[in-house]
Amino acid sequence: MISLETIGEAHDRIRPYVHHTAVMTNKTINERIGADLFFKCENFQKIGAFKARGGLNAVLQVVGNGEGTAVTTHSSGNHAQAVAFAARQVGIPAYIVMPRTAPQVKKEAVLGYGAEVIECEPTLEAREAGVLEVIKRTGAVLVHPFDNDRVIAGQATATKELIEDFGQDKPFATILAPVGGGGLLSGTALAAHYLSPTTRIIAGEPEGAADAILSFLSGRVEKAPYIKTIADGLMTSLSERTLAIIRTHVSEILTVSDPEISAAMRLVWERMKIVIEPSSAVPLAAVIKHKEQFAGQKVGIILTGGNVDLGKLPF
Repeated sequence: MISLETIGEAHDRIRPYVHHTAVMTNKTINERIGADLFFKCENFQKIGAFKARGGLNAVLQVVGNGEGTAVTTHSSGNHAQAVAFAARQVGIPAYIVMPRTAPQVKKEAVLGYGAEVIECEPTLEAREAGVLEVIKRTGAVLVHPFDNDRVIAGQATATKELIEDFGQDKPFATILAPVGGGGLLSGTALAAHYLSPTTRIIAGEPEGAADAILSFLSGRVEKAPYIKTIADGLMTSLSERTLAIIRTHVSEILTVSDPEISAAMRLVWERMKIVIEPSSAVPLAAVIKHKEQFAGQKVGIILTGGNVDLGKLPF
């Protein structure tokens, strides 16, 4: 189990390289929901997403412990950028396997950080096969997007900041995060478990990639019935590691449709005047859909990133 000490050490390790991101509120959205929402703006983070935290925590330890001289991973975009960015900070090569359908803006960002991009078909099997080939060719160390305790501990630091900055006088009733592979959700749940044990953790998941809710209910890693969603960062299934943490520390998973995700995304763009990507809008979409469940509550929401292809906005 990842301890509070482990999360604290991760925070200290990555602090010189990441932003302590802002927390924003919006009166119009609060009135619409009937709750007090606090948005942790990881869209303002280095590389434009929370994934910088986990990627850095892992890569800094690979190098610091002498475990390797190159790193690799597979990702649809934000973790790819995180590993590429972290590798550049420590001066080692990064080899990133990305599905050919990943947003062009994310591919270009990875290349911009000096990493090599290897494209593959948009399936988990193709991603994993691509990484195995890279490891065979280069000897690079795998920094898995979510099935990695170092990555999870790094992601936990976003919620650690949220609770320490805005959850001391009055604890959050609920904190929400989106779920794909479960790295962020696991870190969010663990940070809250240690620092705000009365806070409920709820995940938002797209209906078009609804594996986590099935896994949550069955107790084993399940595949989504189908994959079709604008939330491209949430198409991955859970691992045994993340499922175990989520089933222990997460209260509920709520699913939302693509039109609901698009509407929530547009609401943030129009009312908060900030850029978020579709995956980032999923928790707010869940709150809007089930607003009676959150009425009168103090609610934290992790806005996970803002790396959206401006030529393909869903609204």
